[in-house]
Amino acid sequence: MSHESVTPAHTVDPDALRRARTAVFVAFAASGFGFASWASRLPDIKVRLDLTPGQLGTLLLTTAAGSILGLPASGAIIARLGTRRTVEFAATLFAFGLALAAIGVSFLGSVWPTGFGMFLMGLGMGCWDVAMNHEGAGVERLGGRAIMPWFHAAFSGATVVGALIGAAATFAGLPIWLHLAGVVAMIGYVAAVGVRAFLPEAEVADDGPGSAHPGKSAWLEPRTLMVGLVVLVAAFTEGTANDWVAIALTDGYQLPSWAGVLGFATFLGAMTAGRILGTGALDRYGRVPVLYAMFGLAIVGSILVVFGGPVLAYLGTVLWGVGGSLGFPVGMSAASDDPARAAARLSVVATIGYLAFLGGPPLVGYLGDHIGVLKALLAVGALLVPALLAVPATRERR
Repeated sequence: MSHESVTPAHTVDPDALRRARTAVFVAFAASGFGFASWASRLPDIKVRLDLTPGQLGTLLLTTAAGSILGLPASGAIIARLGTRRTVEFAATLFAFGLALAAIGVSFLGSVWPTGFGMFLMGLGMGCWDVAMNHEGAGVERLGGRAIMPWFHAAFSGATVVGALIGAAATFAGLPIWLHLAGVVAMIGYVAAVGVRAFLPEAEVADDGPGSAHPGKSAWLEPRTLMVGLVVLVAAFTEGTANDWVAIALTDGYQLPSWAGVLGFATFLGAMTAGRILGTGALDRYGRVPVLYAMFGLAIVGSILVVFGGPVLAYLGTVLWGVGGSLGFPVGMSAASDDPARAAARLSVVATIGYLAFLGGPPLVGYLGDHIGVLKALLAVGALLVPALLAVPATRERR
């Protein structure tokens, strides 16, 4: 029997469910592509704005701050607008922020408009993240099978494409504004038509944000908070690589910018593979043993990136990517085990997880000012070790 069996609450038209599943894949993929496209140009942005690692970490904090505001607000927005319209609104906001940040870097050369654009990007990402996970949880439940890691694999796969395109753009010397203009257009299209096939709100009303389910706040549930801790460390493990691997390889091993971005793409490719293949491992062995093994791989991989030299560091990014691949989606599934409380718990777990994006970039940046960005990556392994104690909280609840 599957360790992550999901029982549908009621039947739904199979064609509508299939279309909704495709739309969720599109939402995840567009989010990942947009994020990676921006992140792939961070080494160039650092140079163009003449920033130290600490200053870049502070600038990255604006995106995290926007996300932290968007996450807790997303439940109320979903309740008012519905999941589909929330994604449309959030994607549009992200695209506007991306355009503003690109203008701030390319034409104004100023951190202020760039930072404000990044704040709007984060605000959009926070709402977008919860809304698409909420729709994904509903599709998973109504479909009767666990597919959340595949949705997150779509995100990761799109980040690989975005990073590779970013590496090619960097290698070719393509202006940042021209590269990101195409990304803005793509996200605008997704916001306009890509998520129209989301399920009607009535189909997922029994676990929607507006549902009335008596009980204490999800913020007071020990299991939910422990799942949140797992997601927090998983997000830090993933987010640190997203923000700093390219720069660490470039600065730490004196590699060219394109080689650093290629390391970032390698990490993302490994994470995508881990999410695609990891679903089978979850079904066979269950969440807890798999997460123990994955976090162990991430510890080894992050250490290898720091001490392995410029060649073995790429192997380290593979282990790091595979090891960090399942923590976030498994946390989302664990938060959704009880459909009646799924929306509230998703909001709590996602908010806790995104605290890593709030504190992670400046932490690594400030450490980088003192010991170098490469050695600052040791913070990943240091946080993963105590996180192993919280992994049992993700155990399947039948």
